[in-house]
Amino acid sequence: MTELKPFVYRDKRHIFLLLIICFAAWGVAANMTDPLVKVFSKVFVMSQVEAALVQFAYYGAYFCLALPAAFINRRYSYKTGVLTGLGLATLGAFAFYPASQVMDYHFFLMALFMLAAGLSILETSANPFVMSLGPEDNATQRLNLAQAFNPVGTNIGVFLAATLILPNLNVADATARAMMPLETLQQVQAEELTAVMFPYVAMACILFIIWLLILLIKMPTASSVNPQETRSNIQGCFGRLYGNKHYRYGVIAQFFNVAAQVCIWTYTIQYVQEAIGGTETQASRYLQYSLLVFLIARFTMTGIMSRFNPSKLMLILALTGSILCVYAANVPDITGIWAVVMLSASLSLMFPTIYGVALQKLGGDTKFGAAGLVMAILGGAIVPLLQGSLVDNFTTALSYLVPAGCFLVVAAYGYFDIRYYRI
Repeated sequence: MTELKPFVYRDKRHIFLLLIICFAAWGVAANMTDPLVKVFSKVFVMSQVEAALVQFAYYGAYFCLALPAAFINRRYSYKTGVLTGLGLATLGAFAFYPASQVMDYHFFLMALFMLAAGLSILETSANPFVMSLGPEDNATQRLNLAQAFNPVGTNIGVFLAATLILPNLNVADATARAMMPLETLQQVQAEELTAVMFPYVAMACILFIIWLLILLIKMPTASSVNPQETRSNIQGCFGRLYGNKHYRYGVIAQFFNVAAQVCIWTYTIQYVQEAIGGTETQASRYLQYSLLVFLIARFTMTGIMSRFNPSKLMLILALTGSILCVYAANVPDITGIWAVVMLSASLSLMFPTIYGVALQKLGGDTKFGAAGLVMAILGGAIVPLLQGSLVDNFTTALSYLVPAGCFLVVAAYGYFDIRYYRI
């Protein structure tokens, strides 16, 4: 009788559970950040392009810190990488307090950069760590399950933004703020920025508790590191990764997948307001609906993946996402809003599936391969600037053609994996 392969090795189940908590934690951070584009554009009276620097700082940090994280994981262990990331993210979240006191937009950007830098190291370490906790055959499904708890965090993040940040924004628009006496304007801004600061400082406390738990619980090092590795070996690793067409195309697909995700969620509130009106708080309900769809779809797709090829699912959902984006761009009414909401179902399995598929059969190059896929999150920093420009010059609805194009790139990778790699 053939013995069933375990989903997670018995002696590593406690590690798996702790990492699941980390996945949820950075989901909270990421999706509390999405509404900040709208918040800062109102508080500091900025254009959408200027406000989109929030996403540039956040996702740009992912690009900058992913490679150092790979060196940490290679030289020490995945646990060291996780602890380093959590520690830096904690400091970044705490930095929101002095930023709120100074009331300077650039200080907030620096705090966000530090927070995201820590999360970049955390994510670069946690994703391959999860994949290493069981047989390679079900590594992609295992990562999808762990990632399924990320939208639990994203829903919490949006809920916190919708209840603690957005309701505390002053109703005064740019014209009204320009007519306020300087002292009155500063008082209004101070109250608004205090509302921004509070959930981030609370999150910093939670991240610190998680850091302590992981520090105190004994975990095996998931890294077989040779301190004497030469520069030539590392250069050889980069050369092999670049020469691996399947991996290289996976990095490109991840760039556009993250771009699509950030574009869709960043401008959901504004799309709703342009389509049917209402306040930021009322419009944020649809962002919450989007993330609930994301949560349900992530668990659903993880179950389906045990019976269907992950790349085929990725191809189908990416094409569906592109169609929904085109519809939302052309029909900016309540049906367009629900099309935007349902886009989250298309996004649900993308990140972990691309991640797992691209890292297959990389062997000892996996740690640096993981870093490349996290660096691809840079798409969430660059492409929303393009979308913000379309919002400023045309309409939010029309800007959804940007994620439509992103979905097509992901669909192309799914087709490539099915047609050329798995023959």
